[in-house]
Amino acid sequence: MRLIHILLVEDNEGDILLTKEAFEDAKILIRLSVVKDGKEAIDFLNRQGNYKDAELPDLMLLDVNLPKKNGHEVLQYIKGIDFLKHIPVIMLTTSSSQKDIDFSYKNYANCFITKPVEASDFIKVVTSIEKFWVSIVTLPTR
Repeated sequence: MRLIHILLVEDNEGDILLTKEAFEDAKILIRLSVVKDGKEAIDFLNRQGNYKDAELPDLMLLDVNLPKKNGHEVLQYIKGIDFLKHIPVIMLTTSSSQKDIDFSYKNYANCFITKPVEASDFIKVVTSIEKFWVSIVTLPTR
């Protein structure tokens, strides 16, 4: 089994730490890269600026509410570029707005998950993402 590379696009430090903790607790080897705004995400995917040596992720966890470029803009960008659109994108956000949900699916998000408020519930969600997307699903090749 190959090491799965996950790109987390999240600006909230607490959620970044909880996500890292959940993946560590699951004890399945992944490589987690983190960027904190939409512009950084696009730079990472295009291997620009500080990310010249970045490797494309196998999976993305993308927040909707991001600085510089929001998650919807990043999603539209990814799904509009041939060499990126194969990457599964999970919208992982505090938003439960039907508008955000509909917009995400309209733009080919693979799923939309509203982050739970409680830390223990958040860890359960991340663990279930890991179990499904890393242990069960066959991801596309890079």
